[in-house]
Amino acid sequence: MSRRPPSQPASTPTPPTPREAAPREREIQSNPAPVSPPPPRRGAAPVACSGWSGRAAAAAAAPRLSIRPREQIRAPNGGRRARGGSNSAPLPLLRVSFLRVCCSVRFLQGGGLLIEMGGRVSKAVACCCCRSQHHGVVVESSEKTAEEDHGESYELPAFQEFSFEQLRLATSGFAVENIVSEHGEKAPNVVYKGKLDAQRRIAVKRFNRSAWPDPRQFLEEAKSVGQLRSKRLANLLGCCCEGDERLLVAEYMPNDTLAKHLFHWEAQAMKWPMRLRVVLYLAEALEYCTSKGRALYHDLNAYRVLFDDDCNPRLSCFGLMKNSRDGKSYSTNLAFTPPEYMRTGRITPESVIYSFGTLLLDVLSGKHIPPSHALDLIRDRNFNMLTDSCLEGQFSNEEGTELVRLASRCLHYEPRERPNVRSLVQALAPLQKDLETPSYELMDIPRGGATSVQSLLLSPLAEACSRKDLTAIHEILEKTGYKDDEGTANELSFQMWTNQMQDTLNSKKKGDNAFRQKDFSSAIDCYSQFIEVGTMVSPTIYARRCLSYLMNDKAEQALSDAMQALVISPTWPTAFYLQAAALLSLGMENEAQEAIKDGCAHETSVLV
Repeated sequence: MSRRPPSQPASTPTPPTPREAAPREREIQSNPAPVSPPPPRRGAAPVACSGWSGRAAAAAAAPRLSIRPREQIRAPNGGRRARGGSNSAPLPLLRVSFLRVCCSVRFLQGGGLLIEMGGRVSKAVACCCCRSQHHGVVVESSEKTAEEDHGESYELPAFQEFSFEQLRLATSGFAVENIVSEHGEKAPNVVYKGKLDAQRRIAVKRFNRSAWPDPRQFLEEAKSVGQLRSKRLANLLGCCCEGDERLLVAEYMPNDTLAKHLFHWEAQAMKWPMRLRVVLYLAEALEYCTSKGRALYHDLNAYRVLFDDDCNPRLSCFGLMKNSRDGKSYSTNLAFTPPEYMRTGRITPESVIYSFGTLLLDVLSGKHIPPSHALDLIRDRNFNMLTDSCLEGQFSNEEGTELVRLASRCLHYEPRERPNVRSLVQALAPLQKDLETPSYELMDIPRGGATSVQSLLLSPLAEACSRKDLTAIHEILEKTGYKDDEGTANELSFQMWTNQMQDTLNSKKKGDNAFRQKDFSSAIDCYSQFIEVGTMVSPTIYARRCLSYLMNDKAEQALSDAMQALVISPTWPTAFYLQAAALLSLGMENEAQEAIKDGCAHETSVLV
């Protein structure tokens, strides 16, 4: 497919002032285009309950609850049945259609009602609000919290404070080639990719000196955001606050930004099911943050949505940091800022919803359309101009209309008229498609990164380390010998040579014999004696002891030796490959793949 040139934002006149925009947007909101309701989900049954309007009943039926079988269900008031006198009103008629539920009902002594069921049930069960003395109905909701629903039991290292030297080494001295931020080194606050000692990939945001003049406020904000842990976020792992330096450390997301995949794609446009997944995951991320007391998100845009190793979308944690001016900044073009920000200069939770609406427009159109222009298109019912032509035939009119309707609600001029994040999740969840298809398949990107190890032409040692074939690794290291030590500096005084060299060489010789005979425990002891003397430096000795540790199921010591070999010889491919084998033994597959790629890059540069 031919390369599609980067999309340009639609050219529009200068956005009107809030005073001018208000009447027109109120007109759009009060007289929206006719919107056909989306078709009901397959298998959904109607719900009716006396005293409810059809709309309320339908809304209550949308969420589905899991009910534990054969248990007496407790009421929201803690399980106490409502008390009523002899003149209590009779229990109103309740008609509920259950979804794939086998249900039996029987009365208990004392007037309780036991509901025995399995499978899924509509939330409308809870609409029994009137109870009699003899027929109390108590219901336990298994509705999950935002934290449980979105996989927030996410294991990551605890937030920590890094030294500036640690981050300098992790980013190769803040090298230009490690810059991953949108505007490169011209950005006011530059983001670098890097690696920590344990090969965990990180993103490091380095602020300019004027961004956080108060170190105490910076640390408080960073520690607060660092408590969040969610699979919907690119989580904050730590920070650095030394002198004038202010840096944040987050999980590294290798598969670019939503802006890249929407506006500057090369092979193919993002598919409709993936676009729906992106906006749902983003809404879930905002819901999680709101539930943890972090409802404000600064400058929400397509560059803040990142894709992890599996191509799942995540929200950058950097936007959760309240800046030094107490939330009074908004860096995007004013055409995309919420109207109330134009008036007050402050960001509110409703402002975040407005920005979410602009993202819905991005996803729908594949272009960065100013909200004022989009609302004109919606008012004129010009939906063809609003939708991405690359999506033709991928979605129904009802789905497109629902997304347009949701975007127009988010872009309402009056903040109080905009939906909250929970209602966004509830509106987007039923629209999801291809739920069983992994995101990396929808994106046509190999799992584990844009370049997979399988796609590389590996040398025999790299291949053996990628499979953790320790026998093959041993054969290759034995055959290679010490030729890779050529050029390693070993400056010894005459006294050292006469007094220590013979013992050192004897330890090395014994270690080599043990290594050749596959007596790896003895090899570890002999090589350790050689290293402890310190009269000679040999990366090969560390490589051999690394493999010996792996043979003895000591992966952490093996990783330490591989890293020490890299300290001696920073571009030695063998050290990278052995590091990968150790990381695989520790279950760190993604980090192992990165080490293999680094080794291949250095090996290729040597061949060239």
